[in-house]
Amino acid sequence: MKEFSYQKVYDLLRTIPKGKVVTYGKLAEMLGNKAWARAVGNALHQNPDGNQYPCYKVVNSKGELSHAYAFGGIDAQKRRLEAEEIVVRDEKVDLKIYGTV
Repeated sequence: MKEFSYQKVYDLLRTIPKGKVVTYGKLAEMLGNKAWARAVGNALHQNPDGNQYPCYKVVNSKGELSHAYAFGGIDAQKRRLEAEEIVVRDEKVDLKIYGTV
């Protein structure tokens, strides 16, 4: 059985392509257990470096941004996503366009 670690979450964040986002659940699945989605959120909230580990690219299963984004709140997350040419409408991104597979 795989073990959960914050560092594994951070390492995966660095693999998200420019112009794409990922959900908490997808990250958990990539780590080996879909049930770890909440733990992924906890790891993101403890992220030591938002530039090195781009947690702004993580949204919920509906594509919604996080009001608890650790590096400046939802407006900062929106600005960082838009800087990658990701369209944000009503605090939400279209996962069909911007989500990773």
